[in-house]
Amino acid sequence: MLQRRLFCTRISKTILQSNPGHNHSKWSVKQVTKSNFSATLEEISTFISDSDFIAVSLKNTGAYSAPWQRILPIDTAHTAYLKAKYAAERFQVLQFAVCPFSIRGSKLIVHPYNFHLFPRDELKIGMPSYSFSCQSSYLTSMARQGFDFNACIYDGISYLSRSQESAAIDRIGNASHITRKVQSPSGHTVADSVFAERIKSRVKHWISSCRDTNKKPEDALISALRKIVSGDEVYGSRPCLSIDVCSERQVHLVLETLKDFVDVIPLLTPAKGGMTMSIRVVLTSSEEDKILLQKELQNEEKEHNKRIRGFREVIDLISASQKPVVVHNSLNDFTFVHSKFLAPLPPTLDEFKSSLCEVFPNVLDVTHLMKEISPLKKVNNLPASISYLKQRFFAPVDMEISNQAAEATEVKTLGHDVLKISELFAKLYSILKIAPKAPEAAEGHLPDAIECYINLFNPCFASSHGLADEGVSVWTDNTRKISIKNLVFLWGFRGGTSAGQLKSLLYGSHEVFHNEFDVRLVDKSCAVVVFGNPGFSEVLLQLMDSGGICTSTLKEMLADGLTAAGYEAYQKVCELGLWEADLASSFERALEENDSFSEAHSQELPGICWNNDEMINLDDL
Repeated sequence: MLQRRLFCTRISKTILQSNPGHNHSKWSVKQVTKSNFSATLEEISTFISDSDFIAVSLKNTGAYSAPWQRILPIDTAHTAYLKAKYAAERFQVLQFAVCPFSIRGSKLIVHPYNFHLFPRDELKIGMPSYSFSCQSSYLTSMARQGFDFNACIYDGISYLSRSQESAAIDRIGNASHITRKVQSPSGHTVADSVFAERIKSRVKHWISSCRDTNKKPEDALISALRKIVSGDEVYGSRPCLSIDVCSERQVHLVLETLKDFVDVIPLLTPAKGGMTMSIRVVLTSSEEDKILLQKELQNEEKEHNKRIRGFREVIDLISASQKPVVVHNSLNDFTFVHSKFLAPLPPTLDEFKSSLCEVFPNVLDVTHLMKEISPLKKVNNLPASISYLKQRFFAPVDMEISNQAAEATEVKTLGHDVLKISELFAKLYSILKIAPKAPEAAEGHLPDAIECYINLFNPCFASSHGLADEGVSVWTDNTRKISIKNLVFLWGFRGGTSAGQLKSLLYGSHEVFHNEFDVRLVDKSCAVVVFGNPGFSEVLLQLMDSGGICTSTLKEMLADGLTAAGYEAYQKVCELGLWEADLASSFERALEENDSFSEAHSQELPGICWNNDEMINLDDL
């Protein structure tokens, strides 16, 4: 009992006193909605800055629409990414849990937050137009955990991705303070000099007029007409002059000219096309007034950014910190992160990794670290992984939850996965001896023990090598790799046929089935034949093409439409986005599209057509 107790995660005494009988189901995670988002943003910014790691966990409205669309052991890194991409583009994130944490010996210091999200057109500009799918089992699971869908819809935090923000700014066209360094235009022309002198003279006379205390009062109409002609305006209570420009070169010339006037602050007013429409020059009364205006503009910009970016402010805080981000199942989570908060997903895994690593350079997946300890066990979910470590390793963890979260009265299980990820990483941190050897190495440098696990976005059972030599783990409980060239997909067999029955039908029908082979169902409509010997897949495809299988049962299946394809066809199905409910239907659509394409373009583009050895439709025999 003593040893068992030491294996368990302990909660700090202050937490136990405030929460008697505390257990995992009562971990305090601060729930964040639109109403308390602004205040929470200041809190989490400090914790992100002070912590060593940041754990994240997402709750989506779904992950796949059909069983075969899940990431399977037969998937290469490429096909796994295509499946994850399809899910991220179709489903929506409703919860995003963030937990900055630090590890000090056996103590785990955590600061958990669970953000409730709901995308909407907050800016009332007609974009973006959100639509998404929902998977009933996922919504049911969230409801059981106490998720309030009404609160999510009405009080959920909205957001814009970086690409959406750029488009929104072009539409809004708000004036903005000059924050970038102004460079002088190269090669001044005579026209540039004339333009600059005209602007300088205009600004100089405008400032003199504003500060002229002896000018006589004039008729309101005349005053209004004068302001229209001269471009005089008011920015708050301060005089303002609007200078129209028609090119970026003129913008630079105006800004360069304004550097000669110490009491003015320029503001850019963009047009809808993204170009600068005009420059508003605000006149301040003193150096103190200028500093005050600059602070006001910074605060306005900050609030404006919050309104536009919404929850993406948190994403940007995590990115700016450059801290290692710890997740469980990084491929699924970060395809969602990229799609919702950065930009549309690129078509290939390599492009995705390159794009994402510019924003999150250090992503750690605890699933890959678990494989270092238990490569043969089915410990792909968080509870199983934590239970496995508790049973086999001495790795006590004393969890200390920050006061702001401990004081919360919320006892729902919303956002608890992010705490489990932090706990699991802390145990692995201890077991694998991840801590840096020297204290000075901890600052800005990842320990060597986890350096090789950074930014691995392929599933644990998928290889990261090139497609030509890529191997897959057909069995979840076996690390043996099988070349994708040794796999053959079969469909068109009778509904309800099991993998064992299909294997029995194949066994002995030809010499290729006298040696080592296996049959696995991908879904109810399609199976994959796994050969242990290279070259047998090509033999099977040719064999079925010629009708040379000996058994009468299989001959009947061939006559009824049994069809075979190599792995290239499966990969092509994923690349073309043929996401039918049954994999067999997707293969059939691929066959139809390939046949029509071959007829129209076989002479112009022969290299794109599939070889008969790669895909065979026995209905055409």
